[in-house]
Amino acid sequence: MSYELTIEPLGRSIEVEDGQTILDAALRAGIYLPHACGQGYCATCKVCITDGEVDHQNSSSFALMDYEREEGKALACCATLEADTCIEVEMEIDEDARDIPVKDFPGVVSRIEDLTPTIKGIWLKLDEALDFQAGQYVNFNLPNDMGHRAFSLANAPSTGDEIELNIRIVPGGAGTTWIHNELKVGDKVTVSGPYGRFFVHKSANVPSLFMAGGSGLSSPRSMILDLLEEGSDLPITLVYGARNQGELYYHQEFVELAAKHPNFTYVPALNDEPADSGWTGFRGFVHEAAKAHFDNDFRDRKAYLCGPPVMIEACITTLMQGRLFERDIYTEKFFSAADAQQVRSPLFKRV
Repeated sequence: MSYELTIEPLGRSIEVEDGQTILDAALRAGIYLPHACGQGYCATCKVCITDGEVDHQNSSSFALMDYEREEGKALACCATLEADTCIEVEMEIDEDARDIPVKDFPGVVSRIEDLTPTIKGIWLKLDEALDFQAGQYVNFNLPNDMGHRAFSLANAPSTGDEIELNIRIVPGGAGTTWIHNELKVGDKVTVSGPYGRFFVHKSANVPSLFMAGGSGLSSPRSMILDLLEEGSDLPITLVYGARNQGELYYHQEFVELAAKHPNFTYVPALNDEPADSGWTGFRGFVHEAAKAHFDNDFRDRKAYLCGPPVMIEACITTLMQGRLFERDIYTEKFFSAADAQQVRSPLFKRV
């Protein structure tokens, strides 16, 4: 059984299978709907039901209040159709965005490498090439009813049918623990994607600043490799933070890229490196390193932030104090149930 979903103001109608969420159906049809957590926690995907009927499934009462349900609101990532339905969505048109339909991609684990004591590089050889924009992510399907986990693509789009994921083990996390301890080369896996609205706004034709922490390096690495492969001659700066040298992965790769490309600058920052280690780079946090490097003046560029929520908050504050404002700051972070309970920055609407 299936139902017809009409999406306004696009005026497009798509078929939605019984039990399929509004969001999944739209993305697989190549229609982007605003979303973030995909689990009913953050309310980013809230839509208005103008006609028809939906089942709210496991929508959080925190993200979708009772009175909102009565007013005809729904969370697209949870809601399924019970009749032909029409929804209204607040959408922003972005000329740099590509609406690539989400698909399932079977593949096999081709390589596993320890990048740091807590981050593994996982390479997957897919049955067919995954078309994506640098900065997007995939959902990695897990066994034993563990669902899926979202991981950013760390490779450039040009690599075709082999993708790279950089996965940090989360203490107590069933999914990342299974990947670190059980996943083996040769195992068959399935990912779905591409997802996300995090990409370089190339049409702006201005310098790019990437600020990353921990395994949040994945998306910026993909974006930087893509820009350099395309021959961009605009200034590109990466400020990457880790606790110590042991956690600073792909360090040598970025050092070599900076030596090869005059327009690329690499600024590593360590916040917990032993004083007697001989480290001659910046000591401190990502936002502090960026502030020092740019002398607190971030005007006339685009900034792309990826990392833990606390890091992103600190970077946003620093950038805005340095005269870079909301329209030029883009973030990528994955929401959990715990994240949804946190107060978001009053300075920044898109976080």
